[in-house]
Amino acid sequence: MKFRYAIVIALVALVAVAGFASADRLPQQVPENQIFTIDTLIDVTGAVSQESQMQWTLDSQYLARSKFVAENNTSIELGAIVAPKDVDALKKALAKFTEVKIVLTAENNISVLDVPDYLLDTLIDAKQFPGLTFNDIADKLGNYTPTPYTDVGYIQDSKLNPTEEIMILTWTDSLRTNGGKLALNENIDFDSKNKGKGLSNLEVEKVFTYASTEGAHLVGAEEWILDVAGNWEKAADSIRCVFASAKTDYFPAFCNVVKAKSELVNINSAQVSTKGAARSVAATGDIPAMLNYQIAVTPDSNSGSGFADGTVKTFFGGSIMEARAKNQIPSATNNWKDSASVTGGIKNFQKTFNYESGFTF
Repeated sequence: MKFRYAIVIALVALVAVAGFASADRLPQQVPENQIFTIDTLIDVTGAVSQESQMQWTLDSQYLARSKFVAENNTSIELGAIVAPKDVDALKKALAKFTEVKIVLTAENNISVLDVPDYLLDTLIDAKQFPGLTFNDIADKLGNYTPTPYTDVGYIQDSKLNPTEEIMILTWTDSLRTNGGKLALNENIDFDSKNKGKGLSNLEVEKVFTYASTEGAHLVGAEEWILDVAGNWEKAADSIRCVFASAKTDYFPAFCNVVKAKSELVNINSAQVSTKGAARSVAATGDIPAMLNYQIAVTPDSNSGSGFADGTVKTFFGGSIMEARAKNQIPSATNNWKDSASVTGGIKNFQKTFNYESGFTF
């Protein structure tokens, strides 16, 4: 069915100026992935209750770290790095770096130092210990075995690490009648693997007709929420194409949430079709996040009235926050919404929502 009336909201972020980029970066798939489909066909006169829901959370990062472990039960005392009187002050300074994992013995000896590589040249406390970096501490750990490794991330409630992205995709759908004639066809397709442009992780399509009998009615609701956030990351680590080049050294931090919702209230007669799709997992940063939703409400051709009867509501909205370079403070915010509600004899009601947010090179 071709839409004659559509409201399209598209957010396309470009790497347009040096030092600034504004867009989602999607997390990568896990090694074990799932595919499932659910097909529903209902043709009934009587009461119906149909519910579906999914909440999917995925976290990933590519954080280079170095781990130093003492060999042969030998370890370096903090007092060998700073003056003994400053040991407590150094411990407090180190504790401020929540990304650093340090294991101390009862004698304040370092048995393990695990630090992200991007912090190795960072000053620990410029006032109390001028010039002292994590690299300086690592250089003093002569009897330690250094081990480089990559932290791929995990779901957490704390602040996101550099290179880390997390997404939460929520979808709910419900349909209930207390009688009447319902003919429903619904298809749900899910694939958790990395997706490229033009592809989706979750697609849901539904078409039904309803006609009331003996005062019965239909109610229903469908909601999609895509929540994606990430910390800064080196642009070169997120580009697959060897011929592509970003005009910025870093992809900045962001926190973006978009939502699409429709409600059906006391429907007595109608033909309704909805279609939704979301892309929330990708291998590289040049694949945009995507959420599309459309709904069409028209008369049931068998009713003879020429109108659908009931109440239809829609809501589309988004909250966008973007930073610059490696900053942790938003440089851009964008909040928007679109809502509609119709009641009575409905000749035609159609709404379309399209969202994309990604980098273009």
